[in-house]
Amino acid sequence: WKDTKINFIDTPGYSDFVGEVKAGIRVSEGAVIVICGASGVQVGTEQVWGYCEEAGLPRIIFVNKIDRENADFLRTVNEIQSRFGSRCVPVQLPDGSQDNFKGVVDLLSMKYYAGTSAEEGEIPSAVKAQADSYRGKLVEGVAAVDEKLIEKYLNDEQITPDELITAMRSAISTGKLVPILVGSALQNTGIPGLLDSICDYLPPAKDGDVVFVDDSGEKRKEKPSSEGTLAALVFKTSADPYVGRLTYLRVFNGSVDSNSQVWNSTRNEAERIGQLYLLRGKNQEPIPKVGAGDIGVIAKLNVTGTGDTLCNKEHPVKLASIAFPEPVFSVALYPKTKGDVDKLSASLSKLSEEEPTIKVTRDPGTGETVLYGLGDTQLEVAVDRMSRKFGVGVELSVPKVPYRETITMPTRAEYKHKKQTGGHGQYGHVLLELEPLNRGGGIEFVDKVVGGAIPRNYIPAVEKGVHDAAQEGALAGFPVADVRVTVYDGSFHPVDSSEICFKIAGAGALKKGMSQGTPVLLEPIVNIKIVVPESYTGDIMGDLNNKRARVQGMTPQDGNNIIEAEVPLAEVLRYAIDLKSMTQGRGT
Repeated sequence: WKDTKINFIDTPGYSDFVGEVKAGIRVSEGAVIVICGASGVQVGTEQVWGYCEEAGLPRIIFVNKIDRENADFLRTVNEIQSRFGSRCVPVQLPDGSQDNFKGVVDLLSMKYYAGTSAEEGEIPSAVKAQADSYRGKLVEGVAAVDEKLIEKYLNDEQITPDELITAMRSAISTGKLVPILVGSALQNTGIPGLLDSICDYLPPAKDGDVVFVDDSGEKRKEKPSSEGTLAALVFKTSADPYVGRLTYLRVFNGSVDSNSQVWNSTRNEAERIGQLYLLRGKNQEPIPKVGAGDIGVIAKLNVTGTGDTLCNKEHPVKLASIAFPEPVFSVALYPKTKGDVDKLSASLSKLSEEEPTIKVTRDPGTGETVLYGLGDTQLEVAVDRMSRKFGVGVELSVPKVPYRETITMPTRAEYKHKKQTGGHGQYGHVLLELEPLNRGGGIEFVDKVVGGAIPRNYIPAVEKGVHDAAQEGALAGFPVADVRVTVYDGSFHPVDSSEICFKIAGAGALKKGMSQGTPVLLEPIVNIKIVVPESYTGDIMGDLNNKRARVQGMTPQDGNNIIEAEVPLAEVLRYAIDLKSMTQGRGT
């Protein structure tokens, strides 16, 4: 746009896909926060604003859909200023709204741009007085953050448009000012003004600093240049069924050439670079090199994943990786057909490569494959993508809770396995002592047999029998945990005894002992940390009490309350969804 290359990374506005937003923010110089002229500031707007504040990212607000029914620019501006402060100032005004939206007034140049062609003209008389008033507020706002201009302003001297633009650029890059623009993407009205503002106000890549991180966490800064040592960060990986694996990277320093070799300093491995591409929407255009400050795509890399740094082997450097949120919601996966079983693991590994906020585990307690993410919508979209891209059909269900069984008092149990048939019989006799252990103790097997009551070579068979029987408790059939099992006596027959007999006797004695030792059910308890606006705290506390939670403490921070609690896992399997509905999406 006007000799400036702009890379746009479009991110979803829904909170389940915050990983995409975090990755986009990490490799950008500035942000355009898009707000609907009819709905105004929404929960997603507040969250994205918070992420930009955290990252210290300069931003522009674009009020879109001003041609929609019920759209009102001034109402939206008031909402923006009440939520995000008076540093948000309009630099454009719409001429009309809804069906009457005709064009945009630029308050800096005091010019009028009509319709989609953005033809320059005189400001219509209907908005002239309003434009003059808002122009005065804009000049006052800019002057207030610039020492030289404040003197001129107070002395009623004329401030030139160039002086205003220079002062605005520095105020926007330091976050002291956020310009509000207006338009309609559908009509393409106001978009040229948005592109001009991005070029004029948001800092170019060459003005920033490259921050290198060494192994001890120390940071050092350097000015970026295409001739410097290579430093590129991978911010997204996608599996394209036709092209293969696509790796998106932002070059912070130096440059990457097609058909070259680079060093992955995150994994300490060399990586061969094939053809580099420039991405325009879904189309890939081959290019010879990607320079500092630019974004490119490489196909079919072997070892590199999201968050890795690529550099030269002679000058290894590391860039700070991307901080992705931890997954908080889980579903169990079941393949639909026999054919899906074989393709499942390969497609799940590709899926978790693409989405760092999705994790896949196999729960040893329940034997289920569990998919973890940030919310139900994200996981449903992921499953849909698996079926579309990799042809794998799966069904989702609520994960089972891995309950355990244990005993509460010591007990002794005896079991004699005796069978007499023609020829060899079967004989195994075992006496066990069972004691409860502390939580996390597992199953402990102790051998205290003396005097050869059970021959040494049969003790491992008893142990195997005990471990096999421990897979199913006496109370509800859940695995047994936190029990010490001691074999202290027994008897054998010189002909009829065998390993299988003692295995059966060990299992029988454990089952008998479990039912005698006052068995109880153990349920998993999770530590939970909830961040909610103060106004919702009472509702959340009441809901936690209903869920049998123990609240450990509460800390106020930036208008929010951080509640920490211990709560049974069975009660919070769907809590990410409940919390969203209770707090209108503001709680995490």
